[in-house]
Amino acid sequence: MSASASASPESKARVRIPFWAQVLIGLAVGIVLGFLARTFSLAWLTEILNTVGTIFVQLLRVIVVPLVLTALIVSITQLRHVANAARLAVQTLVWFAITAFISVLIGIGLGVLTNPGSSASISLEGAKASATQGTWLDFLKALVPSNFLGLEVTSRATQAAGGAVSVASSVNFNVLQLVVLGIALGAAALAVGAKADPFISFASSTLEILQKLVWWIILLAPVGTAALIGKAIATYGWDLLAPLGVFALDVYIGCALVLFGLYPVLLKLHGLSVRRFFAGTWEAITFAFVSRSSLGTLPVTQSNAIYKLGVPRSYASFAVPLGATTKMDGCAAIYPALAAITVAQLFGVPLTLQHYVLIAFVAVVGSAATAGLTGAIVMLTLTLSTLGLPLEGVGLLLAIDPILDMVRTATNVAGQALVPTIVAKRAGILDEDVYNGHRTLEAPEPEPALA
Repeated sequence: MSASASASPESKARVRIPFWAQVLIGLAVGIVLGFLARTFSLAWLTEILNTVGTIFVQLLRVIVVPLVLTALIVSITQLRHVANAARLAVQTLVWFAITAFISVLIGIGLGVLTNPGSSASISLEGAKASATQGTWLDFLKALVPSNFLGLEVTSRATQAAGGAVSVASSVNFNVLQLVVLGIALGAAALAVGAKADPFISFASSTLEILQKLVWWIILLAPVGTAALIGKAIATYGWDLLAPLGVFALDVYIGCALVLFGLYPVLLKLHGLSVRRFFAGTWEAITFAFVSRSSLGTLPVTQSNAIYKLGVPRSYASFAVPLGATTKMDGCAAIYPALAAITVAQLFGVPLTLQHYVLIAFVAVVGSAATAGLTGAIVMLTLTLSTLGLPLEGVGLLLAIDPILDMVRTATNVAGQALVPTIVAKRAGILDEDVYNGHRTLEAPEPEPALA
């Protein structure tokens, strides 16, 4: 009998590449492609990277509206199966605020120590106010849905060389309004009682279908990673980063201090293994880094929390979606603090203790304004307007925002998994055998891997 005949398909060892490793491979390929495109001015390669990356992000964004709405409805209704649900909900919000407060203090401390605006070599001539802005009045008005899905239609007129005027319309959505709608519908379903069971079953089934679609999109993550990173490197070279080098470095250092300093300390204080936490959340963190979307990463974060960290499904189904829309230590705490200090120093505006207190207040209270989407412009303009700083400073920071948004989102997602884990541990409902790897839960959706 030949060797090839004796080796049956069942006996052949299968080499599996973990999802996080696939993403890192895509990251490495993207770095090489981006470097080649920029070094040799390969416009066609830059265009390909931009097109593939844009398609990947659009696939994530198109699923966000129904995913957020159904996830919040289901998460609220799941609370009826949780003992002390109100107490858990309050503890979750309290820990959201605690970690946000410590994170913003880290951001302020870095900004005061390094003076990122004073060392920036950037001209103020390019300063312009961002088209997307946020004030406290806008934030309060945004809480009230203007229509069922929070849809917003914007039009922009452009004039061609021949004088012809064309109008382009785009439909966007307000995720903050979706959060309000989802929570209201879930609470109403709970109040109705048994009569709402068909509605709850429909929402649950819809959520399962949407999460399956998201998993299919996530399988494309290595390709999307290569395209997004490659496009970023080809477009945003050191010549753009250098004028704001200290600011960019501060954002990465601040996020690293929160991710690998604050979070491990909190885990240790609660008797939890730091290594096991990062092993359990690494897929979500790496995917968040390249996708720049907390909402797009939501299914991965929730799966990691339940099946690798041991957070009960009934509680995780509430806490993780809520965190994906309101828990933003990177985008809503570290970044606005450093950006506000940078803008103030660029325009020569001295900051007082009152200003720093306001920065902390905005970070803790206004983080929902970021709404889990890529970028943190609304949160930044909200912070600047609260402090009375020039909104034109936003335009100076936009050029390198995609590079900074990657580490911000990774920090956000890690915090969105951390808080449910800590609250579950404090409430005595964390499955520590699963957390420590002594027992394995069978996930309904396998980890994306290559055979």
